[in-house]
Amino acid sequence: MRYGILSDIHANIEALETVLKAYESEQIDKYMCLGDTVGYGASPNEACNLIRPRVAQAVLGNHDAAVAGRMDYSYYYYAARQALDKHAQILEPQNMEWLKSLPYDYREGDILFCHGSPINLREFDYIFARDQAAQCLAIWDQLPWLTVLGHSHLCKAFAINPEHPGAQEVVTLKFELRAGWKYIVSVGSVGQPRDFDPRASYTIFDTATRTFEFKRVEYDTKAAAAKILASDLEPNFGTRLFLGI
Repeated sequence: MRYGILSDIHANIEALETVLKAYESEQIDKYMCLGDTVGYGASPNEACNLIRPRVAQAVLGNHDAAVAGRMDYSYYYYAARQALDKHAQILEPQNMEWLKSLPYDYREGDILFCHGSPINLREFDYIFARDQAAQCLAIWDQLPWLTVLGHSHLCKAFAINPEHPGAQEVVTLKFELRAGWKYIVSVGSVGQPRDFDPRASYTIFDTATRTFEFKRVEYDTKAAAAKILASDLEPNFGTRLFLGI
């Protein structure tokens, strides 16, 4: 089985279309979305309409939860709240119902799909550093072989083993999962990368070869940014796309 795993589209239809086009040459058997299809960007309905029928399963992201009325986001900063309010107002009924139906996590075989840390799924905690990954040792027995998540907009991979202290960071774009270790992988962001690389991020996991791979692709950032700048959304949501921050 070859999984195409993507996350954090954030209403960036230009990035999503480019990623799905890139996947066409990868012989993907099943697509999985790790949340935050909406928020920040100018094309929430277009993103939902494209990803909703394409993925075998999606899980709930914090921006999805906010737009769907499933969490309190009053503590978010003003520009983020404004985008979420706008998306909630304009989202088509079928897309709103889809967001309302999404689970916090989904497990298939020995893979766990979620948006934030698996320790407390409703809190949407981040995992992008070794100490955060190491906290998952506390739930070692509950963890499958591979946990994939989004939320941080960063491409990060960690291996944990109760016989070894802390978490080991896996610093490579393609790696094989080793026996005796469990892996926690942050898949990056399709629509709003934050690792100073503006290219859209997407990933592939091959269960036959036990290999995980990070991939990047350039997309039309100018078009995506222009839509935001022409709207009443925070202009920085558009300009940051050029910098990958």
